[in-house]
Amino acid sequence: MSADLVLYNAKLYTMDERRARASAIAIRGNTILAAGDDVSMRNLLRLGGTAIDLRGKCVLPGLIDAHLHMEWTALGLKNVNAETPTLDEVLRRVEERAKTTPKGAWIRGHGWNQNVWGGAFPTKVDLDRVAPEHPVWLTAKSGHAGWANSVAMKLAGVSASTPNPASGEIDRDSSGQPTGIFFEDAAELITRIVPQPTADEVADAMREAIPLFHKVGLTGVHDFDGATALAAWQMLKERGELKLRVSKTIPVNLQEHAIALGLRSGFGDDWIRIGSVKTFADGALGPRTALMIDPYEGEIANRGIAVTDKEVMFEHVRRASAAGLSSTIHAIGDKANHDVLDVFEMVRAEERARGGTRLRHRIEHVQLLHPDDFNRLAELNVIASMQPIHATSDMLMADQYWGKRSAGAYAWRTQLKAGAMLAFGSDSPVETFDPLVGIHAAVTRRRADGSPGPDSWYAEQRLTVHEAVHGFTLGAAYAAYEDTCKGSLTPGRLADVVILDRDIFKIDPMDILRTKVVGTILDGQFVWRDPFF
Repeated sequence: MSADLVLYNAKLYTMDERRARASAIAIRGNTILAAGDDVSMRNLLRLGGTAIDLRGKCVLPGLIDAHLHMEWTALGLKNVNAETPTLDEVLRRVEERAKTTPKGAWIRGHGWNQNVWGGAFPTKVDLDRVAPEHPVWLTAKSGHAGWANSVAMKLAGVSASTPNPASGEIDRDSSGQPTGIFFEDAAELITRIVPQPTADEVADAMREAIPLFHKVGLTGVHDFDGATALAAWQMLKERGELKLRVSKTIPVNLQEHAIALGLRSGFGDDWIRIGSVKTFADGALGPRTALMIDPYEGEIANRGIAVTDKEVMFEHVRRASAAGLSSTIHAIGDKANHDVLDVFEMVRAEERARGGTRLRHRIEHVQLLHPDDFNRLAELNVIASMQPIHATSDMLMADQYWGKRSAGAYAWRTQLKAGAMLAFGSDSPVETFDPLVGIHAAVTRRRADGSPGPDSWYAEQRLTVHEAVHGFTLGAAYAAYEDTCKGSLTPGRLADVVILDRDIFKIDPMDILRTKVVGTILDGQFVWRDPFF
């Protein structure tokens, strides 16, 4: 067979143990034909085919983000960026948006983090000063808290007499009045009245955002948004505009519909595939709603919020499992992770009684584990779906609120040593979807400015570049039931390829942040190519 495209004079890292390194790769149609030396691969090129001299550049399999929110990310590019170093700056941005927004229309935004501003939560009064005639709703960086102004709260009918929902909390001042901050499910008091985009609008936003993903080397994503996002992905495919491979999770509130339809994890094609059912066990570290065994440091009465009762969680997972659907559960705190592991242990026992299972259950984030639970993911064959950038972004908060317990936080090396499969992602828009930033975090456990210094933050948890890349390739592919068709530069697999301007396996790990993607190939075709390459 002949090749349509040959990339040669390169440093290929195939992620295939049978042939880990090569200097050239041959592609036929949308499939990898072969990998080997320059002469052999160029001899495979058909008449009229294309051969590209990469001049020593680094080549990897297409990178996959195993956890992001595409609808939220794409729409967020049009909203107020609330991730600012000061409260005054986010208020300035809201005020500027108010000047160009019709009175009465909603102002949306995302990214604020009160910990960066000194620790105190903002209030509705702050927003009232800069946008008194618009309803305003800004979600926190973690996604587990929201900030509303008085106009938004009045439209939602929220007052001092409004009770807390079962799995959320309305922040209140000393007189019992809502401050404008809503934790966990309490946010639904506001979001239920915020105008929601149509599937067409989401599809349009996604189409505009996808080229940004190509520029950072992403060829696939695991999308954790809801039904509207699934409809939007399908619309893009129908129009011939789907330029990412998608594993789509199912929100637990739609689980029964999925079961009734007979959907099973792994169903689909090379472009859209059904993933797992998504449940929340707890909140997040930023707003201190992650569920803890012991109280937060300095907050003796606070152990976080259980978003889903353990028994309810078990019933969800067992029903999904019996129907052929794997489950993936958000768990941040050590108590949440412990409870989720208990649930998976019981469900795995039921699966064994039925004669075994192919299901690939996951825990999303796995941010803090109690030492007694370090080995349980591997023992239960549960995937650790983690986001390396959370470690460097959250390390100061973790030290402040978890103290010495942080030795078990973002513990990638511990999980690898125990034998767990790691799947890496970004949790965008909580963090940047640039996978090279995630790889840098996994390898260095240091921020872009070098902090906390050469010794890193819990340096014993650092990974090698190969291990980090594996999390964004084969690990992510495995978690989506796709490890036989992508994740490595193996003959017969899909031709998804990333070309970097330098060899990240050889350079100073801090320079990974300065590495550029100069080419991204999806399905055998360039979808991004640096004009200077």
